Amino acid sequence: MALFQKNKIALEGVVVQRAECRPAVSDSYMRLKRLQIEESSKPMRLSQQLDKAVTTNYKPVANHAYNVEYERRKKEEGKRARGDKQQVLDMLFSAFEKHQYYNIKDLVDITKQPVTFLKEILRDIGIYNIKGTHKNTWELRPEYRHYQGEAEKSD
Repeated sequence: MALFQKNKIALEGVVVQRAECRPAVSDSYMRLKRLQIEESSKPMRLSQQLDKAVTTNYKPVANHAYNVEYERRKKEEGKRARGDKQQVLDMLFSAFEKHQYYNIKDLVDITKQPVTFLKEILRDIGIYNIKGTHKNTWELRPEYRHYQGEAEKSD
C-alpha cells in the first residue's frame, strides 16, 4: 500500500520476494539526478568578505562590576585569623543545634576561621560522612549531641 503525505511517497508492507529495478533513464530523470549532485556538492558554510568592520559586537571590559565588588568585600574581611578555640567550639555547637549536618564551606562562613584550623577542631568533636545521603558533610559525635539524648528519653 502506498501512502501519500505532502508530496512524499512512502511504502508500507512486508517484503515477500526480491526484485531489482532500474530507473527508466529519461531526460527528466537525468535532470533530477544532476540537481541532487549539485545540491550535495555545495559547501555547507560559505565565507564572505565584508566591506567594513562589524561594530555591533560588545567591547571587552577590563574588570566587571561583580568582580570589583567581590574583591572589595574580600579585602574588608581580610585574612581569616585563628580565634580562641573555646569560642570556635561555642559557635560550632550553636550551629549544630540548628542543623545536624554541615559541609565545611558553610562552617567556614559561620565561624570565619581558616579551613585547616576548623578541620582540626572538627576531627575532635565531629564525624565526617563519606557515604550516604549526607555525603561530604560533618555532624557531631554522639557524645556531643544533646538533641540525640532528648529523642531517646522521649521514646
